[in-house]
Amino acid sequence: MSRSAHPAGPRHADVLPEGHYSAPPADLNALDAKVWAQTVSRDEHGVVTVGGVDVKALAEEHGTPAYVLDESDFRARARAWRTAFGADADVFYAGKAFLSRAVVRWLHEEGLNLDVCSGGELATALSAGMPADRIALHGNNKSTQEIERAIRAGVGRIVLDSFQEIVRVAHIAQSLGKRQRVQIRITVGVEAHTHEFIATAHEDQKFGIPLAGGQAAEAVRRALKLDGLELIGIHSHIGSQIFDMSGFEVAAHRVVGLLKAIRDEHGVELPEIDLGGGLGIAYTSADDPREPHEIAKALTEIVTRECEAARLRTPRISVEPGRAIVGPTAFTLYEVGTVKPLDGLRTYVSVDGGMSDNIRTALYDAEYSVALVSRTSDAPPMLARVVGKHCESGDIVVKDAFLPGDLAPGDLIAVPATGAYCRSMASNYNHVPRPPVVVVADGASRVIVRRETEEDLLRLDVG
Repeated sequence: MSRSAHPAGPRHADVLPEGHYSAPPADLNALDAKVWAQTVSRDEHGVVTVGGVDVKALAEEHGTPAYVLDESDFRARARAWRTAFGADADVFYAGKAFLSRAVVRWLHEEGLNLDVCSGGELATALSAGMPADRIALHGNNKSTQEIERAIRAGVGRIVLDSFQEIVRVAHIAQSLGKRQRVQIRITVGVEAHTHEFIATAHEDQKFGIPLAGGQAAEAVRRALKLDGLELIGIHSHIGSQIFDMSGFEVAAHRVVGLLKAIRDEHGVELPEIDLGGGLGIAYTSADDPREPHEIAKALTEIVTRECEAARLRTPRISVEPGRAIVGPTAFTLYEVGTVKPLDGLRTYVSVDGGMSDNIRTALYDAEYSVALVSRTSDAPPMLARVVGKHCESGDIVVKDAFLPGDLAPGDLIAVPATGAYCRSMASNYNHVPRPPVVVVADGASRVIVRRETEEDLLRLDVG
């Protein structure tokens, strides 16, 4: 058994050996609702449609590869999170998952707040009309320019990530004649069952101030003394793509212990606690994510129970779903370029995108599903590896999956659950322009982030 953890769901404790794969599905034409956006289905001709638009029409109008996002699904998931937590809690969409001005407007209209972690994300949020007091600024190394812009704009909170930031934010706020609302991000020593690179609450990593050794308590002492800061709460984030709530229970216990120590030492009961995000989604049929109302109930009960035991007033809870909202709402549409059988191994299916539009397989060993979407097929299944066009042997989109044995160049295939991080982490490796984000709703499609062109690439090259 590997000690490495896997980011793709309940198999995190037993990473399967290289080359392991499950049996082929009973029906290669079926679309598992767990991994596809809500309006995805096949029409009477076997062509996959989303939002009332078929993928052939999308490919013809917008080209491939393309990220295709179901607007009604996004809005429904945003509303589900907002409804689940109610008026006594705050839901901050984690903009790092995927952010555009259209998404910001949807969030504003659906009543969600927004978490940003860079000057670019902040600029996007403000330019799209998100009220500044509903924005939180995150990040482990905010520049003075980013901090100043956030304070001038009037952001609702800044999450402090280090002792240097405590002083930096306080100084900038005071120089602007303001008192900035802040939270302190602490690491609580909980290592979530996820990949090493996306587990964020154990001590040996870059985020937050450790609870161990009294460092978090010292950070609170310093923040409470500075006139430029209004300390409103504690922030904790234990990782990403998490299905098991036990990590949140341990984290809440330790955060509430810190709140009790703050009350006992300073006579202050901080009014807020942010438990971060990180709740998982289904990338494959084997994943079994929780619904927002189940998560809200569990987190609220955990915090309430811990506060009652510590004889504290229950603070206002904040959560930060990003992937859990946008991840399932989109798929990436590709055209097959070559089909290369390797006897006794698998068939390599090359598409017109790759690691430049989805780095997660290479970076996290992430698992994805894939389907033939431009037609149905009765051909027997073949074990396939979907790869990209880049000059890199690690350019893998879907490591092992079953596709119809008659798959051919020109067919359209789609990889679901790519709404989170794929466009955000996209690159121009090999000078490949990044794909567009195409939104579908009510039988129509529109581009919200246009496809890059070679002219865009050359325009930046001033040499």
